Amino acid sequence: MFILIVGGTELATIPGISAAGSNPDAMAYTAPADAEVLWSGKPQIIDALPVDPAGHPTPALITRAAYLEARFPILIVRAGTFLPPTVPYVETSASPGKDPRQGKAVEEAFSLWEKGKRLGEELSKTQNYLVVAESLPGGTTSALCALRALGYNGMVSSAFPHNPISLKEKVWQEVSSFQGISYGSLRRAGLKALESCGDPMQAVAGGLVEGAHPQCQVVLAGGTQMLAVSAALRHQGYNRPLYVATTRYVVEDKSAHFKEIAQELGVEVYSAPLDFSHSSFPGLSDYERGFVKEGVGAGGAIWYAEKLGISVKTIISRTEELYRGFFS
Repeated sequence: MFILIVGGTELATIPGISAAGSNPDAMAYTAPADAEVLWSGKPQIIDALPVDPAGHPTPALITRAAYLEARFPILIVRAGTFLPPTVPYVETSASPGKDPRQGKAVEEAFSLWEKGKRLGEELSKTQNYLVVAESLPGGTTSALCALRALGYNGMVSSAFPHNPISLKEKVWQEVSSFQGISYGSLRRAGLKALESCGDPMQAVAGGLVEGAHPQCQVVLAGGTQMLAVSAALRHQGYNRPLYVATTRYVVEDKSAHFKEIAQELGVEVYSAPLDFSHSSFPGLSDYERGFVKEGVGAGGAIWYAEKLGISVKTIISRTEELYRGFFS
């Protein structure tokens, strides 16, 4: 089963921090619209696909293409979006993540982890695979804060071609000062790190992984955001294998340290070999220039589709077809 956890954090409203929407006011619509694209093929909460400031559309198109080709089961889980999706979803009753420069980011982190754990227990009874994805604007910044609190010094990735590293570092410094936490001060306290400076998606996803039965393979679908989830799991004492599926654009991002952090965490990585270099659509060919990179579990959806016998080439072709339908 492919599980898309949609959430929100107030960090996304910081200008320049997220490429998941053309302006901070649009952020509330991005995650619900991604869920709608995956579920029904088009957004309903807004009248257009979510785009970044340069007009590149959501990677939900790739995830949708993989779903259409492989027909794996899907489930939407709402974990603190500012607005609800218009398609069916499981409700966790989470609030959007708060700005950790002003207070605890996820006050209900411990209860959300338990809810995720129960969901993982139930779903893994009948599924061979659980692929856990996310859509949460601003999530790489909350991931950075959680990773730093747990003692990981690498940089997270970005959907921008030029990673706003100095802005993210500034946010972490302000979070550290306000919260009274420092680099590595919450080692062996994974949930405390999420409560202090993470986001609600991280708590639900971490619990879901912990709760899944060992005979069910769980794959975290995403980039450095899912490394933050992996770090929280490790610092909660989770010693079973961890798998993160992402795209090669994240793995090859020279501004980030995805491979180094994954290795430090003992995480096995799948890198989806997407190639849009020959696409006639700039919105897709610009992936090769460092735009977008990953999101809505695109890499994990490709991993899942390949497990079910679908080629990456087929998914690329279907993505082009979907793109043409929206923009031609």
